[in-house]
Amino acid sequence: MTFTLGSKARSAGYGLAAFDQIGSTNAEAMSRARDGERGPVWFVTTEQTAGRGRRQRAWIAPRGNLASSILEVMDVSPGVAATLGFAAGLSLERALQKLSIEANLRRAGAGPLRYALKWPNDVMADGQKLAGILLEAEAVAGNRLAVVVGIGTNVIAAPEGTPTPATSLAALGVQIGAEELFAALSDAWVEFHGIWDNGRGFADIRKLWLERAFGLGERVAIQTGAATVEGTFDTIDESGCLIVRTAEGKRAAVTAGEVYFGAAASVGAA
Repeated sequence: MTFTLGSKARSAGYGLAAFDQIGSTNAEAMSRARDGERGPVWFVTTEQTAGRGRRQRAWIAPRGNLASSILEVMDVSPGVAATLGFAAGLSLERALQKLSIEANLRRAGAGPLRYALKWPNDVMADGQKLAGILLEAEAVAGNRLAVVVGIGTNVIAAPEGTPTPATSLAALGVQIGAEELFAALSDAWVEFHGIWDNGRGFADIRKLWLERAFGLGERVAIQTGAATVEGTFDTIDESGCLIVRTAEGKRAAVTAGEVYFGAAASVGAA
């Protein structure tokens, strides 16, 4: 198979740049934006050799995994652009749900997969990390903002030694190819990007995200630099911050950090 856009993405005018192998789809997308590309356009590969996750961690996609980045150039502030990551999580979750229904029925002795969205940027499957999302933005000519949303999905293999245990679709018994997943993702992106509507629809995105939130109502510990915030995952607010209800009953807003739930919260807080 080769990469193709879904029918909705083609109708919406999205472009596509597919690579047999590339260092980083995010880096390529931002380089094109600096050179004048205004998108919207997808950059995809099944083999990424120099990808990055949050906090500059390596995100290597061996052949068969899906590394995809969408470039959108828009008239929004960086703070508003940051909320687009929640629409990305919803897009991937929708694509996975759509493609997994029949595959789940063929998982011998196993029930349907449960996908969930872990703040701020992970997609989980059966409690393990299946995908990560990295959003980057730069100002470009015309006082506009080039926003690149990278979505890396473990299709055939998962990295080891990650802070959150990782898995792949293949390990879970779901036989979906990277090309098939990308076509569904590109169509789902059209839907949720439209709902997001340059940030004007984030209230709707927030509601949909919370319905799929991993660890909502559970014990959580967030490492933010040298400090650790502990309590219960209460919600996310109107700007996408994680709201923790502490043992004292106070509500603390967290903008970034390493998040640990349940039993792992004790380890993360140690």
